[in-house]
Amino acid sequence: MSRIAPSFARLAAQGRKALIPYVTAGDPAPETTVPLLHALVAAGADMLELGVPFSDPMADGPVIQRANERALARGVSLRQVLQWAREFRAADADTPLVLMGYANPIERFGVEAFVAACADSGVDGVLVVDYPPEESAEFAARLRAAGIDPIFLLAPTSTESRMAQVGGLAAGYVYYVSLKGVTGAAHLDVAQVAQRVQEVRRHVRLPLAVGFGIRDAAGAAAVAGCADAVIIGSRIIELMESCGGSGEAIAAASDFLRGVRAAVDRAAASAGNPAFEEISP
Repeated sequence: MSRIAPSFARLAAQGRKALIPYVTAGDPAPETTVPLLHALVAAGADMLELGVPFSDPMADGPVIQRANERALARGVSLRQVLQWAREFRAADADTPLVLMGYANPIERFGVEAFVAACADSGVDGVLVVDYPPEESAEFAARLRAAGIDPIFLLAPTSTESRMAQVGGLAAGYVYYVSLKGVTGAAHLDVAQVAQRVQEVRRHVRLPLAVGFGIRDAAGAAAVAGCADAVIIGSRIIELMESCGGSGEAIAAASDFLRGVRAAVDRAAASAGNPAFEEISP
């Protein structure tokens, strides 16, 4: 069974919102991936999104694109990412871990083999950016059968029919893309996000996690006022990118996330905790 739903239930009972950092596997260095994940948990992460490097990450902005390029240049593969997931899970039995990436590495690995490897590695959720829900029913069913949550994206341009479709197919949470554009963009309109989140909630009974465009503690706190979870990635990678070594990079990411954690908790405490209903997988 996935750890995601119990984690959201526990946070809701505490009146808190989930904080989900994203990092690219193999960046800033392959040997730091697992220590970085543990450091982010220690800094306040409730769940983790681990990016699978791909040569054409179409939804990602230049910061995450560079992280993908660095990881691929070091030979990082999907098989290695799954091994790191297994190593992380051996030392952390509780924190949900989601793999986020693109279809090509999964298709080359083999869908059945990928799902089995995810289950064996302790992965809780999988988000494949370019697997549209219209073509993903079988893939989602395979994941569910293995105790893994299929996670899907919704965007500002998503129609009501797409929202309903995702609401019926997804598990764990739904990732709402806060803006039109790629990851790391800096034109977040929180009022517009809040309005759109309310529209999505009419069709999706899972927790809603909001990402793209969240670059600081203030933005994360504002989004926490309308969402069940805040996802932040590009800014973390950008901070690590500016550091001279892997140790410094992990420290910079951890320090930043602690500040975001404090801001999100303050926002949740002052705004209350919007209720959400979970649908059974």
